[in-house]
Amino acid sequence: MKTLLDISNSFLLDWWDTITREVLPLFIFNPDHRLLFNSAFFLGFFLVFYVGYVMGKNHDFFRKLYLITFSLYFYYLAGGDTMDINLFGFHFSLNYFILLVICAVVTHLLAVKMYHTEKQSTQKVYLTLIIVGNLLMLAYFKYTNFFIQNLNAIFSGDLSFHNIILPIGISFFVFEAISYGVDLYRKQMKPADSLLDFCFYITFFPKLVAGPIIRAKDFLPQMKNKLHLTKAAAGTAIFLILIGLIKKAVISDYISLNFVDRVFDSPMSYTAFENLMAVYGYTLQIYCDFSGYSDMAIGLSLLMGFTIPPNFLTPYKSQSITEFWRRWHISLSSWLRDYLYISMGGNRKGKFRTYFNLFMTMLIGGLWHGASWKFVMWGGLHGIILVIERFFKQFIKVPDNRLTRIVCILLTFHFVAFCWIFFRADSFENAWNIILNIGEMTFAPGEWLAVLEGYRNVFILVLVGYIMHFLPENLVNNIKAGFNSIPLFGKAAFAGLVFWMIFATASSGPQPFIYFQF
Repeated sequence: MKTLLDISNSFLLDWWDTITREVLPLFIFNPDHRLLFNSAFFLGFFLVFYVGYVMGKNHDFFRKLYLITFSLYFYYLAGGDTMDINLFGFHFSLNYFILLVICAVVTHLLAVKMYHTEKQSTQKVYLTLIIVGNLLMLAYFKYTNFFIQNLNAIFSGDLSFHNIILPIGISFFVFEAISYGVDLYRKQMKPADSLLDFCFYITFFPKLVAGPIIRAKDFLPQMKNKLHLTKAAAGTAIFLILIGLIKKAVISDYISLNFVDRVFDSPMSYTAFENLMAVYGYTLQIYCDFSGYSDMAIGLSLLMGFTIPPNFLTPYKSQSITEFWRRWHISLSSWLRDYLYISMGGNRKGKFRTYFNLFMTMLIGGLWHGASWKFVMWGGLHGIILVIERFFKQFIKVPDNRLTRIVCILLTFHFVAFCWIFFRADSFENAWNIILNIGEMTFAPGEWLAVLEGYRNVFILVLVGYIMHFLPENLVNNIKAGFNSIPLFGKAAFAGLVFWMIFATASSGPQPFIYFQF
């Protein structure tokens, strides 16, 4: 007969076994289950963190150290790959978040030195070290394999290199580090008050792995403010997070897994109409995916007392590609304008140089998105149209009426959708197959209806997504205001509805965000 002690020991062993098998693995990096904003685990993870953050709101040093620690841990769980290092015969592995720490520490120390140096030539040396150092780190991890592949293709070689894993978010925090150095050099801001402050800015987890790209001069002054979350700000934050979840986990993931990915992976196995619908689907998918992440990042930041400007302003309403880039990924397009286009001379060195600067800015912007010629093609196409628009703008005045606005929106939308083919396709071959397949489409309404019926749920969500995007701005603002005005019970009920929709439409576990790969 078992004694009470035996029963107690058995219970403790079972309890410990459950903890080690089911709970502890959640807090250790798993490449198949990365920590994502759209996962249930992140919700609980953030709530626990937020309690500590609020409790420490009046203790500045604790708040900064607490957030930096949490952000690094978040970075580890979101993309905790390791790099192997051989140094003087010693072999060891380091998590990639060490790159984030090195980037923050070295950039800040050099930037402070630069700012307090009076000799301009010395300032330029420090700025060059900041820019080149960060770009070399980005180039090594992002473009080494691409460079070697092209060398092998050109010279029929077999040069190989150990597999280099792209650290998550490196393209974003490198650009933020460079903008910090350039803004200090231009005397547009003062250095961060301390290394701890700058680390707080660089590691701030809501925008760490996929943007938006926030300027230090906009973020650092907000650190001096005490956390004071008003009812309106809290309502706006929750609304943005829930809308972001709908965009990402309900619309983007569902149409991706159940239709878009299938067609893009094997375009010749599907009809011309299905290929066309997949292009329209991906055009919505990438918008919902990335703007959904941005909405959640902005909402989470607002809960923590930081205001981040919108990163998307209904870009498919644009009447030109120039306007599109004022509405799409605003933090990147404005960064490219302020730190690349203007630095190359902007429009200050004649028309030809202006066109060249525009084209090269977009070409480099395309390459920033990925180490592949298809991204260069995507950026180059946008660059060509930007140049054409700027050239003809001086000769042609488009009438401003409803008909011309609609025509311009449709033309711009379809050009953007066409370019997304190269962005999404796995290869140029697949991209051309999709384009050629669509080009052979004939008028067959019966066949089209059969496709729409076969993927009914997919196209319902596509329709809902486009309706959400093209809603009048006044109506959207009224919806936000209405959400803020309802009592807490109503907000909780809406949140419950969103979580139910995510559960009902989930085809598999939480899907990574598209821009994690950049």
